[in-house]
Amino acid sequence: MTDQHLPEELPDGLPGGELAPLLPDDPDAPAVEAVTGTSEDRPLPADARGTADLARVYAELLARAGETMVEPRLDATRRACELLGDVHTAAPVITITGTNGKSSTVRMVDALLTAHGLRVGRFTSPHLHRVTERIAVDSAEVPEPVFVRVHDEIAPVLAVVDAELEAAGRARLTYFEALTVLALAVFADAPVDVMVLEVGMGGEWDSTNVADAQVCGFTPVGLDHTAFLGPDLTAIATTKAGILDRTVDPSPAPDPVAVLARQDPEAAAAFTAQIEERGVSAAWEDSDFAVISRQQAVDGQLVTLRGAFGINPDLFLPLHGAHQVHNAALALAICERFLSDGEKPLDAETVAQGFSQVDSPGRAEILRSEPTILVDGAHNPDGARVLADTIEEAFDFREVVAVLAMFGDKDLHGVLEHVHRFANRVVVTEARSERALPREELAAAAGEWWDPDDVIGAEDMNAALMEAIDLALADGEPGVGIVVTGSLTTVAEARTLLGRKDAS
Repeated sequence: MTDQHLPEELPDGLPGGELAPLLPDDPDAPAVEAVTGTSEDRPLPADARGTADLARVYAELLARAGETMVEPRLDATRRACELLGDVHTAAPVITITGTNGKSSTVRMVDALLTAHGLRVGRFTSPHLHRVTERIAVDSAEVPEPVFVRVHDEIAPVLAVVDAELEAAGRARLTYFEALTVLALAVFADAPVDVMVLEVGMGGEWDSTNVADAQVCGFTPVGLDHTAFLGPDLTAIATTKAGILDRTVDPSPAPDPVAVLARQDPEAAAAFTAQIEERGVSAAWEDSDFAVISRQQAVDGQLVTLRGAFGINPDLFLPLHGAHQVHNAALALAICERFLSDGEKPLDAETVAQGFSQVDSPGRAEILRSEPTILVDGAHNPDGARVLADTIEEAFDFREVVAVLAMFGDKDLHGVLEHVHRFANRVVVTEARSERALPREELAAAAGEWWDPDDVIGAEDMNAALMEAIDLALADGEPGVGIVVTGSLTTVAEARTLLGRKDAS
């Protein structure tokens, strides 16, 4: 592969204005033809989502087993990486796992390292609108030509590994495994100074774990993906602690450091046992780093964080919610361990510059005003609880209309309990995914939390948003907010309909 610097500018997003039909961009969407634009009943938006080459590559990726069809293994991804010249060892690695807050923390780490002059490769999941969002270099979504070129260069190797697996009676590389290999190859091609990887699911057998991370970050752990990770926090934390294992011989990072956010006592006990078993060093929130204070500011918060060497005061964080401040404390601690081995403080002005550049699309994100429309990808009880806390603290709504669409494999009533805390009325619809919970079932469940007259069904997201806007403006008085939540797919559809499809 050739070295190629990425262009600074990306294509413009859809303009705001009239609501337009969504083109599904979900790895688990049932219709690949919707991506390639051949479906007659799902017209393309006015601005296409990508080139024909990108559509071809994406269709090839979608032909693989989806992200919910997990293969708990590392050897298949490792084989592909090794055949490509050990792309998983091309640069030092930071890996971040957890249940909620992973993507936001990864983006903060990216911003801080970039502010310190490093060229960063960032891999996150899932994407909101375009598969290219998952891979970023220089804090920018990888351009389509680079994504396509590198995919086509590694495709023969992916085919070799697929053939080897099938000859052994095993499943081909999955969608996520292939994307992980592609991301590592893009980073090697750039090249980058450091790779910051978000674990897809779990940790021990997640394909990102083929890379030995120098620093392993852990956001708070909760109950999610229990069918794959286990029924309780002990099992889930134990699986996630697997990113501390060394899978490369010899390892480029033989002595990893664990940096852990505040955890539930059960998860903390499991992490402690795993850390002691491996004999690695660890830094814990509240004891080794902490949030000292925070206060609301225009378009964000002013926070004071304690790091390894003292206080970092009056940092502007352009995000809402206490959870984002704790994510920031974790990100700072991760960067301290990576950049200085915990031996000297980071430059205060550079840290402030990095945090000031952070964004987190789809997480308590305001898309419009009059009425205010906020979107958040909360899809489990912990995420919904954090969303409710954020709305109560940071927004002065006199009423809230929720727009809700969820997947069928999530804790429905666990989410509704917290949505009920802030929403006076709820408009229910159906996420555009084969995993979607039918809106009739969602409406019936919502009827257990709201009066029947306060639960409104809508055929699709377009209709749901229009209904919510009508409700918010009905009495002509300001102060009614609209909150769209339930899944990142739900958020992605709302963002597209409201003219916001740039999530890099």
